[in-house]
Amino acid sequence: MTEKPGKRNFFEDVYEVVRLIPKGRVTSYGAIASYLGSKGSARMVGWALIASHPFTKIPAHRVVNRVGMLTGKQHFEEMDTMQERLEQDGVQVVNNQVVNFKELFWDPAKELF
Repeated sequence: MTEKPGKRNFFEDVYEVVRLIPKGRVTSYGAIASYLGSKGSARMVGWALIASHPFTKIPAHRVVNRVGMLTGKQHFEEMDTMQERLEQDGVQVVNNQVVNFKELFWDPAKELF
């Protein structure tokens, strides 16, 4: 990530990372928080993603909880929107959980160096 002039904005940093998640992959709130140097701020990542919904270029549907559950689905337009978007990306979801989560997990700390 490039350093921005002045004070950094955590929400904008979250959006920058989320925009880099490849289609067909998912990551977790905690992995993003850890990558941004705010381990323990997974909820704050979630708040940032809730605030991102008016912005169309942020694939918030690719962020799930630490075990692959679609815990943020209630914050989308419809309850099925998050799952539908993941399935459009080629990610299978069963019972609100990403199938093969470990294989599809995208860790920004390992992928972005």
